[in-house]
Amino acid sequence: MFSPSQADVRRFFCSVYAKAQTGQALEAIETIASLWIDEHPEFNADLADLDGALASMARLEGGSSNPFLHLSMHLSISEQCSIDQPRGIRQAVELLTHRRDSLHEAHHDVMDCLGKMIWESQRAGRPPDGESYVVCVQRRATQN
Repeated sequence: MFSPSQADVRRFFCSVYAKAQTGQALEAIETIASLWIDEHPEFNADLADLDGALASMARLEGGSSNPFLHLSMHLSISEQCSIDQPRGIRQAVELLTHRRDSLHEAHHDVMDCLGKMIWESQRAGRPPDGESYVVCVQRRATQN
C-alpha cells in the first residue's frame, strides 16, 4: 500500500496545479485531482507556492482550512467510488449527489462521515469501519 508523507501529498497537489496551469499532460489520477482543484480556486495561492506549502507543515493551521487535506479527501472519495470500496459507497454517494444536486456538495457531506470514521478508528485503535461509514453517507442521502 502506498503511504505518502504529508510533504509528498503537498508536492503532488502543487505539481498537478503547476502542470495544469502550463497545459502539460496529466496522468489519470492527476486529471481527477485537477478537476477537484478547479472546484476550489480559493486554494490556488497555496497550490502555487510549493515552498510555502512545505514550510506550513510545521505550523498548526488553527481553524483555517487545510487545502491539501481537503483535496486529498475529494481524491480519496473519488477513488473509493471508482472501485466501490468500501462496498456500497458508490451507490451511497450517487444517492447523496442526487439529493444535493451536486457531486461537489455531496463530497463535502461525505467528508464529514469519512473524518468521523477515521477519528473513531484512531481513538479506538481499531481498523476503519467501512460499513458505518457507508451507513453515515446513506443516512445523509435519505434524511429529510
